[in-house]
Amino acid sequence: MRRMDELHLDYPFAGSRMLRDLLRNEGRPIGRKRVRRLMRQMGIEALYPQAEHQPSACGTPDYPYLLHHLGVERSNHVWATDITYIPMRRGFVYLVAIVDWYSRRVLAWRLSNTLTTDFCIEALQEVILRYGSPEIFNTDQGSQFTSIEFTGVLKAHGIRISMDGKGCWRDNVFVERLWRTIKYDEVYLKAYDSVSHAKASLGSSLRSTTAGARTKHLPERRRT
Repeated sequence: MRRMDELHLDYPFAGSRMLRDLLRNEGRPIGRKRVRRLMRQMGIEALYPQAEHQPSACGTPDYPYLLHHLGVERSNHVWATDITYIPMRRGFVYLVAIVDWYSRRVLAWRLSNTLTTDFCIEALQEVILRYGSPEIFNTDQGSQFTSIEFTGVLKAHGIRISMDGKGCWRDNVFVERLWRTIKYDEVYLKAYDSVSHAKASLGSSLRSTTAGARTKHLPERRRT
């Protein structure tokens, strides 16, 4: 799974067949069924552009992508979030981060050992309490973000919901850049012994990392 994560960053368009072949070329005998199972467990999929925004899962509303040709010229205009897989010495955890598109700084993050909605909502509630509400919040179509619980928090604060086209990594490119930087500069260089070790080390790295070049004009903290 650690090697699959590295290959996914290098070849984000690779599906189960290509990942299987890449692993076999490295002398790792593995079948496509196992690759598919591990991809589901890691929460990764092949990323490729599609012509239209795809409907969300059955029973959840469909939200459009609102960032086409949008000029983001101030903090708290657009925030974005995503989840990624973090390998440890034994086992793994998932990292969710919320990024301000203008400053490209990480505003809040959480770790979890399961792909539930709870830790995403905790990060969202923290960042709204700290910085107020953005105008637009962009996510992918993961079940955590299309859930009634997550979208309910956004709607309760009058935040417009934007969702990427399924598989369109370019729609959330700043968060994808953040993952690449964090993993190559931090995660792959260390073997975390525990969740607390991962939390402490990642926290230090996330505080000093941006999802791109811009670092000025951070969102103002909400006055209480």
